[in-house]
Amino acid sequence: MWNCLIIEDDRDNAHYIADGFRELGHWPVVCYDGVEGLQRATSEPWDIIVLDRMLPNQIDGLSILTTLRGVGIKTPVIVLSALTALDERVRGLKSGGDDYLTKPFALIELLTRAEVLVRRSKSNATDRVLVYADLRMDLTVPRATRSGKPLALQPRECRLLSYMMAHPDQVLTRAMLLGAVWGYQFNPQTNVIDAAISRLRQKVDGEHAGPALIHTVRGVGYMLTSQTGDTCGKP
Repeated sequence: MWNCLIIEDDRDNAHYIADGFRELGHWPVVCYDGVEGLQRATSEPWDIIVLDRMLPNQIDGLSILTTLRGVGIKTPVIVLSALTALDERVRGLKSGGDDYLTKPFALIELLTRAEVLVRRSKSNATDRVLVYADLRMDLTVPRATRSGKPLALQPRECRLLSYMMAHPDQVLTRAMLLGAVWGYQFNPQTNVIDAAISRLRQKVDGEHAGPALIHTVRGVGYMLTSQTGDTCGKP
């Protein structure tokens, strides 16, 4: 049985897809807008995501895809769209989609493509675990540990840490973090990142013995590294 997330604002189409998965014995969940879809896609484990390209409430399908891949979530995604132009299909695939199906489509084709993607994904299940130093993140749950001890992370903190673990020993600017973790394509001029990093640092470094792993790079952003140098400073 698969856990299937369907992010589709057309309720009739969403129910049509959900019924198809349900008849095969799977467990579908439907979200009707990008805000709820992004939240559930990044905070719960899924075997397959069916994602509409055009969604209401500011967050569209491509933004969800970019965020998922940015934080290291590799759940297979089938993009659905009424946009049939070649460049639109290319954009969907380049944003992280595993498959692209134009509307209208045959349900049996969607279900067959989903089966292929899930089978391929499960054969590569080890790719869904990130490890850096004594940090370990299981993206299927998601759940993080340090030195074997669980970290009590909120969903956003999980996304932030998984993105940093997917890009270790690299300077991550605030703009990069805003886009990958919060889905912003602009700087809202708030201290949301600094506050989130502070909370994450307390849980990752403050409550565990061992070297600090989350470092501030003065005037630029942050870095997950076990090495310290002149560019790194305190928060």
